[in-house]
Formats: sequence, structure tokens, C-alpha cells
Amino acid sequence: MLRSSSRILTTHAGSLPRTPALVEMQVALSRRQPVDADALAREVLNGTRRVVHRQKDVGIDIGNNGEQARESFFTYVQHRLTGYGGESNRPIMRDITSFPSFLQLKLPDFSRTMVNLVRAPKAVGEVRHATLEPLEEECTLFQHVLEEMAAPFAETFMTAASPGIVAAAMLNEHYDSYEDYVLAVADALRPEYRYIVSRGFVLQVDCPDLAMERHTSFADRPLGEFLRFVDTNVGALNHALGGLPTDHVRMHVCWGNYEASHHLDVPLDEILPRLYGANVGAIMLPFANPRHAHEWRSLLRHPPPEDWLIIAGVIDPTTNYVEHPEVVADRIARVAETVGDPTRVLAGTDCGFDTAAGLGEVAEEVVWEKLTSLKAGADLATARLLGGRAVSNGDGP
Repeated sequence: MLRSSSRILTTHAGSLPRTPALVEMQVALSRRQPVDADALAREVLNGTRRVVHRQKDVGIDIGNNGEQARESFFTYVQHRLTGYGGESNRPIMRDITSFPSFLQLKLPDFSRTMVNLVRAPKAVGEVRHATLEPLEEECTLFQHVLEEMAAPFAETFMTAASPGIVAAAMLNEHYDSYEDYVLAVADALRPEYRYIVSRGFVLQVDCPDLAMERHTSFADRPLGEFLRFVDTNVGALNHALGGLPTDHVRMHVCWGNYEASHHLDVPLDEILPRLYGANVGAIMLPFANPRHAHEWRSLLRHPPPEDWLIIAGVIDPTTNYVEHPEVVADRIARVAETVGDPTRVLAGTDCGFDTAAGLGEVAEEVVWEKLTSLKAGADLATARLLGGRAVSNGDGP
């Protein structure tokens, strides 16, 4: 993975706004309804071109395809793996159900045009890898758009769901134990991980299970049980990543990409040492939202492995406030000073902006304004931390 000695590089967590037409088709696809394949392909191509161009325009250094080809950050696996059908009955996050008036105010109406992540498909048979074709098409399309634009990024990445979030959110009705299920998912996802790296992309594994499940499926259970669940899922992730170079893999961990109280979130201090057991070369953590803005201090108490990069979430994707560049720079500087080496720190977002089709909370124009501020703040941080060295797109190590 790219690190720079001359500037703070910018990236983001993956998902970017989809067009209304693409949302409508992907919602239908998520519900296993018929979709015109040619029309979907055209909309995905147009969407990918649009978000790649916009990332270039706002100055993103390490970009992706915005997940335009996927209905959500994890339910897309139902089209690539065997064994899924029916509907899960996933618990709603406890911080939402704790406040009845908030529940009335904010709970999404899933009858509207949006992917229902609470009622994702469940495992009803043996989970195995079925086909690489959708991923091959996604990677080839992204590469085609990059070539059209003469490679607008210094580096590119592609996201993939972790075994743990699939197993936690797409509930098990087939395997004898959770451990058996998550290992089966890890085996099934391994070809996807390897293929992404083989195409020259950095693999970003999305692992909200390692934090969010504490106030979801483990809301009424002891902390120790949740921590054992974290260890199990990190082990399953390592199984799926087996043989891949760690410097080609980054891991994203968060407490759920939704606006709510988050007052029941497990503290980062409780899980961070366990996260360091993952066979990756970088970790992306949220330090922008009000509940976790203080947790850069956890990096002092639990220093990251010396060869890891830290992708600091300095932009909140759940609010339409646009962070001031000075605020962004302050957030970057705190993390860099804590780590002790600004070349190990990248500037990113807490999570994605459209993690499931139709569920984005930030207006599209505001998304790009926030990412513009991300770039401006990274430039300010560069001047502070790296002696005002020249900033230019495409700068390498």
C-alpha cells in the first residue's frame, strides 16, 4: 500500500452515491426480482464513470469504483455464493430501539426504495463460492474507466465484505454452530479476495462486525462473549486472507454507518488489541463522529504494529455538516502525532456514503463538498506535519 513522505494521502471507505435509476434496479436485485441486465450494466458503467471523475475532481489520491456494481456492502454476496435464501430476522441496533421517539423519527421505511439490511438473505444450505464472473466484470469495468481517464489515482482499492459481517448479518439456519458457518463463509470468500489482489487493487475488507455487533446481536450478552466473537471473526478473516501479502490488504472497522445515539458502542480500547491480530497492513477507524472523536487516544494506549498504516476517519458520512478544513487538519494531526510518524497516516472517512442502495444520509452534492474539504484539510496537515513540502497529485512514497 502506498505511503507518502511528502504529503498526507486521501482516501475514503468505499461506497459513493448511486443514481436513482441504479438504486431502483439494485433494490429489485436485492429482493431477487427480475432486472434488465443490459440496463443495469449501462447504469453501473455510467455510475462508475461519474464517481471516478468526481473523486479525481476533488483530489482523492486512493480511489475506487464507489461500489456502483453492488446493492450493498455485504448482501451482494448472495449473487456470488451458494446457500442463501429467505430472510434473516436481524436485531435492530439497541441504540435505536432504546429511544421510542427516535425510532419513530428515524427508522427507515423499508417498503420504500432501499435495500433492507435487516432482512438480508439467510444461510439455508451449504455456503460455497459459486462464480467469479460478477467480480471479474466489476474489476474489468473499473479498469476500463481508469484507462479512459489515464489512471486518475495514485493507487486504487476494491472493497469486500468480511466473513464476520456476512455471518453476523445473514443469519445461519444450516450449520451446527456459528464457528462452522463463519469458516465456511471465509472459505467461500477467499477466491474473491485473491482475485481483487491479482488484478492490482488494494483489498479493503469491511468489518463492522468487529465493533457494531456488540450493540446488535450481543446487546444482551456479556462483554466477554462478544470479545470471543471478535477473536473468532478475526481468525476467520485470517483464514480467508491466507497467503495474501499484508501490504495489499486494509481493514475497515466501525460501529455502524447510521445517525443515532451510539451510546452503547463498545469502546475502542476493548477491541483494538484484538484487531491487531488481523493479517492486514492498514486499519481504517472512525475518529470524526461525536461518539468516537476522542478515541485517537486508544492508539497511545495500544500502539499499532510498526508496519501498519492508519487510515484516520476525519469526515463523518452520516451528517450533512461539511467539516472545515482546519478541523480536518486537526484530526489528522492528532492521529499522526500519536502514531509518531505522519507518513504512516492517511486521511479518510468514517465509513461509506451509500453503503446500501437508497440508504445514504448525505445529499450527493454535500458528499463531494465533504471530500473536497478532506483534501483541503489533508493539504493543511501536510504543511503542518511535513514541513510544507510540495503537494501534487500522484506523489508516491
